[in-house]
Amino acid sequence: MVKTMSLFPGVTLRCVPDDRFKHGVLSLQLVRPMCREEAAKNALLPAVLLRGCRRTPDLRRITHRLDALYGASVGTLVRRVGDWQTTGLYCSFIEDHYAMDGEEVFAPMMALLGELLLEPVLENGAFSRDYVESEKKNLIATIASELNDKRAYAAGQLLKRMCAEDPFGLPRLGEQPQVEAITPQSLYSHYQTVLRESAIEIFYVGSRAPEQVAAQMETLLGDINRNYVNLEAQTAFRGGAEGDYTEVMDVNQGKLCVGYVTPITLRDEGFVAMQLLNVIFGGGMTSKLFVQIREKQSLCYAIGSGFYGSKGILSVSAGIDSGKRELVLEQIEKQLDACRRGDITSEELTAAKEALRSSLRSVHDSPGAIENYYASRALSGLPYTPDSYLQAVEAATAEQVAHAAQSLRRHTVYFLKGAEQ
Repeated sequence: MVKTMSLFPGVTLRCVPDDRFKHGVLSLQLVRPMCREEAAKNALLPAVLLRGCRRTPDLRRITHRLDALYGASVGTLVRRVGDWQTTGLYCSFIEDHYAMDGEEVFAPMMALLGELLLEPVLENGAFSRDYVESEKKNLIATIASELNDKRAYAAGQLLKRMCAEDPFGLPRLGEQPQVEAITPQSLYSHYQTVLRESAIEIFYVGSRAPEQVAAQMETLLGDINRNYVNLEAQTAFRGGAEGDYTEVMDVNQGKLCVGYVTPITLRDEGFVAMQLLNVIFGGGMTSKLFVQIREKQSLCYAIGSGFYGSKGILSVSAGIDSGKRELVLEQIEKQLDACRRGDITSEELTAAKEALRSSLRSVHDSPGAIENYYASRALSGLPYTPDSYLQAVEAATAEQVAHAAQSLRRHTVYFLKGAEQ
């Protein structure tokens, strides 16, 4: 059970008390509207903050402090949740009662977190130039590395074209030109705005009482000069020009991506049926796409689907021979039409339900998995508790799944093919 506490205007603490683990985790996320002007800055900011603070101004000394706290860790956290992007830090640490001789770990860990967040290394009233330039290179390399994973690249290009008028089409880490334009001064100015105006989401998983965590966080954040600005509510898919796009690149295998839209999002009653539809249609090795198109007809090397519940977008991705593009498109539509007609066996429905049950059970396997699930759920507005979600999965019928399939409309096709194909 998540206990939610409002510490200050726009500052929310959510705690999941759990004494099964030796380690606890705490994330602190500053929530921003996803936009092209900010995305790269938000992605770069926590990496620069993590390079050093006034008391421990370099990575070596930060590592020594963490080693003294039984090998605790702190890392960057950048997420895209629907219309929002988060930027912040994530900590993992041993719980106090596992430390030797009554030694405290949580309090000094939170002190370090506060120093990294609020006391960065500055030069001439801005961030350290060396730190900013070094982390810019790292971020640009990460963004560029997407080109090495052609399937991920093609999926990103599909969303970029589908969501040309929606912030969901922006890459989570921003784009290289925006990273290159960042200066120590512009990033520091943005940092001040982020601290002052953003919603702050804190999530803790561990055995410490929520009231103790709240007291520590109030001390850590109480002196920030805040002027909180309310975030606009999450929205469904905002639309964009439909199209059929082909890009030529030096690849051996074509990548076909098809994007569908639906009014059903994770905030709607039909969400569970749509999740089941995704599993039955293309979400695994028992799905119609995999069995019918890959296994029986050998028309592709790999194929699958995914559902972005925050926006109501279902995408299909396939690795194919370029000459089979039209045939594979035809077969994808044929399998979706089967779902629309209710051509769903009891075995398919049972397997899909078990897949969702298994996925939810794995949420509670580690503190990190718990934080990721519940923090993202809170930000995206998913109304289901785990128990109510399981009840909805069990109660879902093939007719409801077919109704979800009927709501899907093809919006965009993106095809990445080789130069000589």
